[in-house]
Amino acid sequence: MTSRSLSIASVNVNGIRAATRNGMGAWLDEAAPDILTIQEVRGELQHLEAALPGWHIVNDEALQKGRAGVAVAAREEIADTRIGLGDDTVDSHGRWLEADFRIGGETLTVVSAYVFSGEAETPAKQDPKWAFLDAMEQRLPQLAADGALAVVTGDLNVGHTPFDIKNWKGNVKKSGYLARERAYFDRFFTSRGEPVAGQEAIGRGSNAPLSDTRSFSEGAVGLGWIDLGRQSAGEVEGPYTWWSNRGQAFENDTGWRIDYHIVTPALAERASGYRVDRYPSYEVRWSDHAPVVAEYRLG
Repeated sequence: MTSRSLSIASVNVNGIRAATRNGMGAWLDEAAPDILTIQEVRGELQHLEAALPGWHIVNDEALQKGRAGVAVAAREEIADTRIGLGDDTVDSHGRWLEADFRIGGETLTVVSAYVFSGEAETPAKQDPKWAFLDAMEQRLPQLAADGALAVVTGDLNVGHTPFDIKNWKGNVKKSGYLARERAYFDRFFTSRGEPVAGQEAIGRGSNAPLSDTRSFSEGAVGLGWIDLGRQSAGEVEGPYTWWSNRGQAFENDTGWRIDYHIVTPALAERASGYRVDRYPSYEVRWSDHAPVVAEYRLG
């Protein structure tokens, strides 16, 4: 049986209606993904259908209108879907959606995920993020069982290493780069069953202990998932996927890499062509996040 290449794109649109008005359609026509995962939809199914006519679409809305929301849209038929992450103690409304595809006799699971941004020193905002990351840690081994083909895409709101945030030194005490947050990603990306070493602090300034993830990794073992973006780029700064609207962040490429394709080892062997579709200029951006795209061989 001949295999085929499947293009999967993921983007936090910062509101599907605004993104559509501001030029998402032109990018979509040029990029032509087979599957599109969307985060921060901030709308209903009817708004997705208006933006993506003719696509097969599944979505999960947040309980609070105008907030969060995830979706998977595809040219392919969607065989099955699962909504939510963890038990009733985890707030995952509009934040975790799994879609199964049957392609060439194989099953591919595609997840659209939108992790809480959190806020350090504010438990009401940070605790839901801890609970969500705990639930991810439980779900990922299940998705990867028995050599499964699975990819978790989306805005995961954590920069894993200093390569992922331009100004990492200024963010060691802020949600998105807290040592405890990054320790989850150490576990995600350490080889399955291997002890998690954690990241030693870079530098020896007053903030150094806060950027050391090792204390959160004691006794932990790896889950074996692959960070496709880092595997593709190597140990270089970026490529960033989100830029603040403040100052000249986009023009100076002072960004964060917080949008991911993380894949099971079996799917990593089928992956190629990873890229970030950075906008040509600030003026033509249709979201504060850039799309992340990769090709996968299926069948």
